[in-house]
Amino acid sequence: MKAILTLFLGMCVTTATYAQQNIPSAKAGVTYGKKTTAKKAVKMTDLPAKLTSDSVFVGKVEGTVVEVCKKKGCFMKLARTNGEPVMVKFTDYAFFMPQDIVGKTVVVEGTAKVKETSVERLQHFAQDAGKSKEEIAAITKPKTDIEIVADGVLVVK
Repeated sequence: MKAILTLFLGMCVTTATYAQQNIPSAKAGVTYGKKTTAKKAVKMTDLPAKLTSDSVFVGKVEGTVVEVCKKKGCFMKLARTNGEPVMVKFTDYAFFMPQDIVGKTVVVEGTAKVKETSVERLQHFAQDAGKSKEEIAAITKPKTDIEIVADGVLVVK
């Protein structure tokens, strides 16, 4: 039984490592995760209005990537007009983003909702983003904001 469990865990680690090393470059038309299109995508500027009438928005959102997890591409952030980017995570960590996606326009398909993120989680994200120890230590309050969990990401341009 232990041998089977060890073999399974080894395969999972190998698969995750291999997948992280072979993330395709962010070029127009490349899709990560579930295949999606740009049809009927809501602009990032319109997303907050969608969430005031409903607590959850399921669909597509178009925006510009301003940050990506530097460790393995496990999250990214999309620009917003108020200066506070919107966090995008990926369903069950099923896929990752390349480092060259920053600055690209993308369409994310998934679920957006307003959520509170704990101080510990915010500090973890800051660490993964390569922030300094001082910047991480300055995070002392939870944050309520929009978060998107994406099933698929399409690079538009």
